[in-house]
Amino acid sequence: MKSLRYLNKYYFKYKWHLLAGILFIIASNYFGVKTPIFLKEMMDSIIDGTSKNFTFFGLSISLDLTKPLEAALKIGAILLSLSFLSGLFLFFTRQTIIKVSRFIEYDLKNEIYSQYQKLDYSFYKENNTGDLMNRISEDVSFVRMHLGPGIMYSINLVVLAIMVVYQMVYINSFLTFLVLLPLPIMSFLIYKVSSKMNALSTDVQKQQSFISTAVQETFSGIRIVKAYSREHELNDSFQMKSDSYLNKSMSLVRVNSLFMPTITFLIGLSTIITIYVGGLMSYEEEVVVNGEIVKQAAITLGGITAFIFFVNKLTWPFASIGWVTSIVQRAAASQTRINEFLKVEPKIKVNTSKSFDFKGKIEFKNVSYIYPNSGIEAIKDVSFVIEPNSTLAIIGRTGCGKSTILKLILRQIDPTSGEILIDDQNLKDINLNDFRNQAGIVLQDVFLFSDTIGNNIRFGALDEQVSEEDLIDVTKAAHVYHNIVEFPSKFETLLGERGVNLSGGQKQRVSIARALIRKPKLLLLDDCLSAVDTETEEIILSNLKSDQSDRTSIIVSHRISSLRNADKIVVIDQGKKVEEGSHEALVNAPGLYQEMYLQQLAEETEEEI
Repeated sequence: MKSLRYLNKYYFKYKWHLLAGILFIIASNYFGVKTPIFLKEMMDSIIDGTSKNFTFFGLSISLDLTKPLEAALKIGAILLSLSFLSGLFLFFTRQTIIKVSRFIEYDLKNEIYSQYQKLDYSFYKENNTGDLMNRISEDVSFVRMHLGPGIMYSINLVVLAIMVVYQMVYINSFLTFLVLLPLPIMSFLIYKVSSKMNALSTDVQKQQSFISTAVQETFSGIRIVKAYSREHELNDSFQMKSDSYLNKSMSLVRVNSLFMPTITFLIGLSTIITIYVGGLMSYEEEVVVNGEIVKQAAITLGGITAFIFFVNKLTWPFASIGWVTSIVQRAAASQTRINEFLKVEPKIKVNTSKSFDFKGKIEFKNVSYIYPNSGIEAIKDVSFVIEPNSTLAIIGRTGCGKSTILKLILRQIDPTSGEILIDDQNLKDINLNDFRNQAGIVLQDVFLFSDTIGNNIRFGALDEQVSEEDLIDVTKAAHVYHNIVEFPSKFETLLGERGVNLSGGQKQRVSIARALIRKPKLLLLDDCLSAVDTETEEIILSNLKSDQSDRTSIIVSHRISSLRNADKIVVIDQGKKVEEGSHEALVNAPGLYQEMYLQQLAEETEEEI
């Protein structure tokens, strides 16, 4: 339960809404309790005589049974008024407490999302996306149920129980004791049933997640499924998951079927006690009142009627104890999971708010990096310097550590040893947000949003306003404009999930345009031309070279054709820098670069033949 204390700040934020909600609960129950009292007074008045006056809410009410229509209209008007007032304040209750739960849900989701944005690259390597999504959706929903219905029903139970029990004791204390006996039993049984339902509901939700994941993966990889003719196997697998979901759902239905019968049985038991015992106590007995012997019953028929109404009013609040308890348990467990994330401190922290203007120089000094989970040393004692407005190329075999160097430059990870200098300042000491805002990166694993081509490109812009001329310029530089204009909607063409309706080369070139739209002072290309042909590659690199002014570029590739025009080339092998120099110098010197060049040259010759 300690985890729910985190929500106290939100209670304080919306304290006036909650206070108003409590007052509305009191008012709603006050008028609700007055209805049985009115019925009691009315019935006792009618039984006493054909025409009787009685006082209710300070008003003198006269019922003339010789005029039944007039009497019925008076009774109906009063009951309707009481019901209207009770319902009106119940509406106000929901408009305050339930709305507060929605406000807090909104605030909590924004807080979690903001925290996700602050956390660094390593956090997302250690946690899976599905779990992150569940905490901001499912877990927050469980917490909201505690904040809204949980709080409302709890307060309502306390207020209603005090008002009803007071009135019942006032009418007859002994009958009150007997009538209330089954209600705690009902609360306990409802709690047990609700706990079982919650456990089964969790299993059903998990199975539903498995089904959703299977369907999503099948749809995302439908081309692979079709290519390998695996439809039958996937259908069988989906059928097994569906059967499991059906079995778990039916178990939940069976337990759920016990819920209402349990409540109905115990309501009926309390009602039977009221009628039977109340009936026995309604017989008149001779008692001495003020020295006179009079006939008086322990409870009137009107009192029995009021008791029946009171029992029914208490039924759901008492039944809700078990339900609310289960809600609180689920909320506490969910808030614990949420707190785990909210308490996580990013490993990469911005240590200064001082603005930073990147001039173009980057230097690695004996930098090494070991991945914490696997223990693999990706980079080993690497040193090099990138001069302002120059192009550095990094080449090496797959898995040699090229992409790790880019992650280190953008400070997605910090080096295990050594230091990285940006304009002769330690990367840890500069304003990281300013630095990243001046950089554009095109990743090897291209990601496009399910949005228009234009909006995917605009995503990289620092300015909110991007003209169509700007879009045309960057797409021409990325050599993708001629493809875009072939679409009927051009820049307004809506892309499917991850840009599925574009080819691999088109997606890479749109990503390059997205990086160029912000006019970066630092451009990072992480093997982003692997899906384009050599002719297109040459055009793009030529365009980028012609627009090199005031920009430092780093190109990572395993293809020598992508980087031969770079000012400097660094060759990485098994995490170490083994060679450095221009293309001409490296290709004429024995070493890994020359070996890779000759191998790729031979492969190109074979393809031409």
